[in-house]
Amino acid sequence: MRISFPPLVRGLARLWAGSVELLTGLTLLGLGVAAWAPSQDLPWTPLRLGEPLSWATDLKFAAAARDPLRCRAVLRAGGVGFSEASPRRDGDCVVSNALRLGGGVIPLSPAAPVMSCAEALGYAFWTRHAVQPAAREHLGREVARIDHYGTYACRNIRGGHMMSQHAAANALDVAGFRLQDGARVSVRGDFRRDDPRGRFLRQGRDGACRWFRAVLSPDYDAAHADHLHLGQGVWGKCQ
Repeated sequence: MRISFPPLVRGLARLWAGSVELLTGLTLLGLGVAAWAPSQDLPWTPLRLGEPLSWATDLKFAAAARDPLRCRAVLRAGGVGFSEASPRRDGDCVVSNALRLGGGVIPLSPAAPVMSCAEALGYAFWTRHAVQPAAREHLGREVARIDHYGTYACRNIRGGHMMSQHAAANALDVAGFRLQDGARVSVRGDFRRDDPRGRFLRQGRDGACRWFRAVLSPDYDAAHADHLHLGQGVWGKCQ
């Protein structure tokens, strides 16, 4: 006995068969791309500090910055040393998920300030992929040390009522850079100069915008005339 399917059922069956074929084709295409594409171009592969940057880097970086365990795993795999920092609470200011950077990155002076893992991750990628390339391009040598004004300060944003990212050790104020030959490049003295030092600082500022949510420089206001504010957090700003 031959069974005759109603037209609607036959149409649904053809649609299902077509969907399966499409899904199979997309799966095979995805497998082909995965076999051909380098690791940094695949959003499902681990974030690696030493890999070239790609469009997928930003997705993987954002995911790692939100995940304390993944954040630390990326730092370790990239050869970045660190020690855990104890949580602290000062009134309304709470510092958690914090660490102190060790080797494997440009040293900070004063050394090893407390910072959130997301901030440390941003610092590692910024110095590797923005600071050192800019120093080689404009100054002909690399940065040996970065001078800063601190990471943690239990306070509001200056002139405002919202808590600063410094209140969670989620920001770093960079004052200047010490080069391999001992020369110093300072934000206050060199940022606006039309010479290699000024171009290095401005390129370093621009490069920070990929790794930090809030990047504020002398171009922003007078309160930042002597440093680059590199912060994480919610609100984005690059100036």
